[in-house]
Amino acid sequence: MGEDKKIHLKRELGYFWGTSFIIINIIGAGIFVSPKGVLEHSAMNVGISLCIWAACAVLSLTFSLCSAEIGITFPYSGAQYCFIKRCYGPLVAFLRLWTNLFTGAGIVASQALLLAEYSIQPFFPSCSVPKLPMKCMALAMLWVVGILNCRGVKEATWLQAVSTMIKVSILSLISLSGMFMLVRGKAENVGRLQNAFDAEVPAVYQIVEAVFQGYFAFSGGGCLTNVAGELKKPRVTIPKCLFTAFPVVTVLYLLVNISYMTVLTPREILSSDAVAITWTDRVIPQLTWFIPFAISASLFSNLLTNVLQTSRMLYIAGQQDQLPLLFKTLNIHSSPLICVLLNIIMGSIAIVVTNLIELINYLYFVISIWTVLSMIGLLKLRYQEPNLHRHFKVLTPFILITMAINLSMVLIPLVKSPKMHYIYVLLFLFSGLLFYIPLTYFKLKLVWFEKLTCYLQLFFNVCIPDKSNEQI
Repeated sequence: MGEDKKIHLKRELGYFWGTSFIIINIIGAGIFVSPKGVLEHSAMNVGISLCIWAACAVLSLTFSLCSAEIGITFPYSGAQYCFIKRCYGPLVAFLRLWTNLFTGAGIVASQALLLAEYSIQPFFPSCSVPKLPMKCMALAMLWVVGILNCRGVKEATWLQAVSTMIKVSILSLISLSGMFMLVRGKAENVGRLQNAFDAEVPAVYQIVEAVFQGYFAFSGGGCLTNVAGELKKPRVTIPKCLFTAFPVVTVLYLLVNISYMTVLTPREILSSDAVAITWTDRVIPQLTWFIPFAISASLFSNLLTNVLQTSRMLYIAGQQDQLPLLFKTLNIHSSPLICVLLNIIMGSIAIVVTNLIELINYLYFVISIWTVLSMIGLLKLRYQEPNLHRHFKVLTPFILITMAINLSMVLIPLVKSPKMHYIYVLLFLFSGLLFYIPLTYFKLKLVWFEKLTCYLQLFFNVCIPDKSNEQI
């Protein structure tokens, strides 16, 4: 059988796809909806807030470079899982998988709900969106994304290219309009930026809060690590994509914020729930209806890539025999259909049971814990396996900076507002042991489940993948 006809995750994605993948993951709804967080915690000091945006770009790049080392050293889809298993063993890797199963579903559900809200909002201009149509729309969008993912990565590349163009075009429109107003030299526009640093200087704790706000807006740069097994020449492609995408996003973010501050006063920005819509209303009122749809397009592509990433970690865990046989299967489009289906079903449950969405803040708390463990793992491998072949090696200070930021995200909530919920989150993390010990460690076999597996393989038309030349 020819290599192109074999069923396995194929390395067919190149530089352009990888770059647009990073841009899509970083640019979410935040830059359109609520960039006021950085300004608010900067004590409305325009100059300092812009400096914080630039600093956050650098900090996010350090984390992305750390992730790049993992993806290049372990060039498989779901590389984070392989890396954790190599560093800490199968038990910790299973707990990482267990956490990812629920955090992924929760994040996917929240994105689908936000996507539905912005899609329907123009039809309810004077009131909030009703919950029932919003949930129905969210479920429909989530299942459309699931179907696209089941058709393979190539099927979604055109949609990704269109989404990238839409995002960059809208941010460019906002940026260029702001630059035009500055060049035109109207006193009310130029005056807001002439004395950018004259406002009150924020306290250190306020600057830290502002950095966290901006850091989240730049998050997503390490996404290529999860699809490293489907990239052509990941050792070359991943660094090239990062050093292309980050300057583009950073320049756009800075120019968009300058444009917002050129048109709107700091107080107007803080009082707005959707700064981009307020800006458009002031500058190009004819396009006010278009911005919610642009945000929807932005969120749809984020939803698509998140489902893609989460399913890859489930697939590689199936390959490592930490999940049932079904999870190591692919369909005729070389897509892990069962992994995608599980993610979509869990996301659908989270959409219907709205209370689960409230847990996402606490699940981000767990994600920060795993990021700290990953950074410790990088240092651990360098000490224990100094001869491990590394084509890309990030500077040690970058690892320490990333570790410090994520450790702060773990400790600050505990100190600032200690709640029992954080204890519940940690108990949830360790609840994975209830499944690991009998099913993985002792390899308990359930006869009825093995029979069900056969029926499901036939029903979904999936099979265990062929070995690629690279795997052999």
